[in-house]
Amino acid sequence: MAYTESTEQQMREELAALYRLVAHFRMTDLIDTHISARVPGTDNHFLINRYGVLFHEMRPEDLVKIDLDGNPVDPGDEEQQRVNSAGFTIHSAVHAARHDLACVVHTHTADGIAVACQEDGLLPITQHALRFYQRLGYHDYQGIALDLDERASLVDDLGPHKAMILRNHGLLAAGGTVAEAFVNIYFLERACQAQIKAQSAGARLTFPSPAVCERTAGQFERPTAPQYCQRVWTAAKRLLDEEAAR
Repeated sequence: MAYTESTEQQMREELAALYRLVAHFRMTDLIDTHISARVPGTDNHFLINRYGVLFHEMRPEDLVKIDLDGNPVDPGDEEQQRVNSAGFTIHSAVHAARHDLACVVHTHTADGIAVACQEDGLLPITQHALRFYQRLGYHDYQGIALDLDERASLVDDLGPHKAMILRNHGLLAAGGTVAEAFVNIYFLERACQAQIKAQSAGARLTFPSPAVCERTAGQFERPTAPQYCQRVWTAAKRLLDEEAAR
């Protein structure tokens, strides 16, 4: 698809909406996490938040278009095009290697970090978690992601999956569309929340059989999955309309 201003503008509007929805569902960490989206029709340009803008106030014009080397594509004031360096490392790694993924979400929620600190990671104990059964990468902590050399191991650890736990750090989820990325981060976060609550009760946990786990994961991948993601996304955006009307 050829690049046009209208397709970029549409992506800007969708991505800004995703930032505000992530804020709505309380998955933010001040200014220190990030969401990106590939500019339609390009392989090497993506949009990411201007560093310092809170998620709930994100507008299409607050998104900075950068290339895979971290350089702003459009002319403008340096401060207005400043992006989070660690965010660039993580997102550029995924966008360079996985052209099937249009949108990448990275969060630092309390429950996501808590699960990321557990040796066994995400446990297959809830229906939400089974969406990611044998479909979840794990990346060992190497410090704040400022070293561009870390991009290779990020890509290797993500593998063919669309979600990954960054050990001792947080969560990453992606999708072929903004809608799919939203659904993946929502389900992954809810799975982590449920796990921490289940563990805090101190009772013995029950685990479905591996066959049931795989069957459930496959059900999430049925042919109607893209329509489901779009339906969820359309419904979720109405929450933003309600907030704006208050």
